[in-house]
Amino acid sequence: MSREAYPKQFLTLVGERSLLQQACERVRAPGFDAPAILANDEHRFLIGEQMQGIGIVPTAIVLEPCGRNTAPAALVAALMAAETDPDKLILLLPSDHLITDAQGFRDAVGRGAGEAEAGHIVTFGVRPDAPETGYGYIEVTGEGDALDVARFVEKPDEATAQRYVDSGHHYWNAGIFLFKAATMIEEFARQAPDLLDGCREALAGAKSDLDFLRLDAEAYGRCRSISLDYAIMEGARAIKCVPLDIQWSDLGSWSSLWQAMDKDGDGNVSTGDVILKDTHNSYVHTDDAALCVIGLDDVFVVATKDAVLVAARDKAQAVKDMVAELKARGRGEVAVHSRVYRPWGWYEGLSRGDRFQVKCLMVKPGGRLSLQSHHHRSEHWVVVSGTARVTVDDDVRLLTENQSTYIPLGARHRLENPGKVGAYLIEVQSGRYLEEDDIVRYEDVYNRG
Repeated sequence: MSREAYPKQFLTLVGERSLLQQACERVRAPGFDAPAILANDEHRFLIGEQMQGIGIVPTAIVLEPCGRNTAPAALVAALMAAETDPDKLILLLPSDHLITDAQGFRDAVGRGAGEAEAGHIVTFGVRPDAPETGYGYIEVTGEGDALDVARFVEKPDEATAQRYVDSGHHYWNAGIFLFKAATMIEEFARQAPDLLDGCREALAGAKSDLDFLRLDAEAYGRCRSISLDYAIMEGARAIKCVPLDIQWSDLGSWSSLWQAMDKDGDGNVSTGDVILKDTHNSYVHTDDAALCVIGLDDVFVVATKDAVLVAARDKAQAVKDMVAELKARGRGEVAVHSRVYRPWGWYEGLSRGDRFQVKCLMVKPGGRLSLQSHHHRSEHWVVVSGTARVTVDDDVRLLTENQSTYIPLGARHRLENPGKVGAYLIEVQSGRYLEEDDIVRYEDVYNRG
């Protein structure tokens, strides 16, 4: 369900919002600014669309030219905030966690605010209810709303994790931090001055692009890829931990998703067109086709339009190994779904054979594909519903339901939706090469290369 082009934070897994939307709505309350979002360049239009869907206008959407883990991300946030107020508090949130009690979370942030204003870096620890080996731990001392941090502990084996749970002095590391901008910058100056120089250069060379801020690729690319825990937290001088006594999960596996969701009388979670018989303690999901499971216990069965997973529940962590195997085999399913989202809407593959391909396209109101041509294929477009404005070389015309047009090989063409509802089309491609890289762009309102 999570792919490189459409990862977990954009999925609606629990509730009616995506995890990213839930993270932003969690802090839509008095005392909080609108969020700033730092993300991969590839996901910029997904972010914009999902924020528009919940009526939130971010203070900034900052685009990383390459992934560099959480330390440079935290530092960029601190440097940007310090431009207007070095004492401003920053709440650093992962976009893909599940927290169902938003008020309880905000209350915990409030308990940590005084410590952060006093110059501490505040981390939030989740009280463990099981010996989870997939999380890092925080060892604490003392009592009260904010505890002293003795050390950060990496992901332990099961026996060690059980000792941590039994001790009562260890919390799961939720990867959520609260700090003054100046405090974090001072820690980077002391512990990782190379990252401070690199991130300053990346911001100084940043360029605006539509609603986004692009960090300088060369400067940011020179930054080490390192987590905030390793770069700063393990050696920080003043850290406090605020217990987070609410339901929390990073939804890092199918097991954690099953645990987080409501179950039927047989312990099953099922979503989509699912029929179960003599099945217990399982997670079963289908995006499309009817999915029947008979006589299986403790399994995950997940069917999307282009892939099916069947796994034992105690092998949940091995899914990562299977993804690595798919990557090694060059399988495209790792990167994209059958439905691929674009800033103008989406397209979905319906059928493919020797020298032909059929797709469904949805162009959202106001959406506009680039003016482009193809070296190796021609195309037929048939409007199923809505209105489409079609440009083929010098010919521009409006097409409505059941009307069609032909785009010869090499012709410059563009598809737009001037209407107020989505335009749906069937596209039939024919030619000797049908991949997405056979596109020559001449104009593009979304500034894609």
